[in-house]
Amino acid sequence: MSPVKKTTAEWKALEARYYMQVVRRMPPVIVRGLGTKVWDNDGKEYLDFTAGWAVMNVGHSHPKVVEAVREQAGLITQMTNLFYTTPQLELAQILVDNSCLDRVFFCNSGAEANEGASKVAKKWGRLKLNGAYEIITANNSFHGRTQAMMAATGQPHYQEKWMPLMPGFVNVDFNDVDAIKKATNEKTCAVLVEPVQGEGGVNMPAPDYLKRVQDWCKSKNILFMLDEVQTGMGRLGTMFGYQRFAGVEPDVMTLAKALGAGTPLGAFMTKEFCSVLEPGDHGSTFGGNALATAAGAAAAKVIVEEKVADKAMKAGAYLTGKLNALKEKHHFIKEVRGMGVLIGLEMKDNRSAPVVRECLDNGLLLNAVRPNTIRFMPPLTVSNAEIDQAVKVLDAALSKIPAPAA
Repeated sequence: MSPVKKTTAEWKALEARYYMQVVRRMPPVIVRGLGTKVWDNDGKEYLDFTAGWAVMNVGHSHPKVVEAVREQAGLITQMTNLFYTTPQLELAQILVDNSCLDRVFFCNSGAEANEGASKVAKKWGRLKLNGAYEIITANNSFHGRTQAMMAATGQPHYQEKWMPLMPGFVNVDFNDVDAIKKATNEKTCAVLVEPVQGEGGVNMPAPDYLKRVQDWCKSKNILFMLDEVQTGMGRLGTMFGYQRFAGVEPDVMTLAKALGAGTPLGAFMTKEFCSVLEPGDHGSTFGGNALATAAGAAAAKVIVEEKVADKAMKAGAYLTGKLNALKEKHHFIKEVRGMGVLIGLEMKDNRSAPVVRECLDNGLLLNAVRPNTIRFMPPLTVSNAEIDQAVKVLDAALSKIPAPAA
């Protein structure tokens, strides 16, 4: 069904009149997408290197996802979890069979997934650790915007307006195992970290960081939990991000973003030994509904059967090489870092926003994840030709935008 025909100005007037003003929107009114490309209400074409915030891993309007949604919409879209629905169970099998985890619960978002994982950890603490309830998380992390997940997210600008924060979370520096050890006490039930911090600036851990955190958790009988909301479903070049790190297996893992292929779908997964939730402990009206899990199952099949994670590994290496070539050309680029097609370009000064805006004007969607850092998270199916086109636009923007005034 085509959008109602209104001018771009009319759509923006509706937003200004009716929508809560909690988002600083960019100018385009996006109405259509296909693969790595999207089009606005005026017909302008853009290369989408945001992928709906690392959501469209198999690209916009993938034909197998579209067909699955159409078919499921004609059958049943929603039913209470008191009854079995088949797409939910199909997706559950794919996730378990391709991971080290044994059980899954579906919800609607990454924040909900992390809330569910936190409930698993707190019940584990009650059953196994004399009522321990604190979860250690990392500074510069991002785990969601609920009351609890703001406390888990170690970034002051997400927290300062909402004091006092919900208790039960301790923030320590990322990539610092000793800080985790020092923060661990009789109240600690789990550690929750991201394999790579996406929203925090594409921050990379040391190669042995996750393994050392895992070993510490095991030695203390506390749960090792990974937030793979952004890094899961092929983004880092493997089906799940933890698989990029030798010897790492989470006890609990959370997923969302790309899991639903554009529909609102999240999940938390556990190993059997810590699958402590019982009937009545948790639930969700819409969690794992038939429409979202049908989309998710179709996309997951594409990722597994078409080895899309392998394509992401190759595309990421190609993009990283092109960005490092820009680093040699533009002296103000400090670092290019990332895994797969989750890549950050850090500059020595704060020009991210105007560079991203210049790219937007020239048909490339990027994310200024930090004042000095641009994040690249295109669909995993992005082609080398599309990467070349994007880098050409970025190069022109970097050449045009001057350093900010001191």
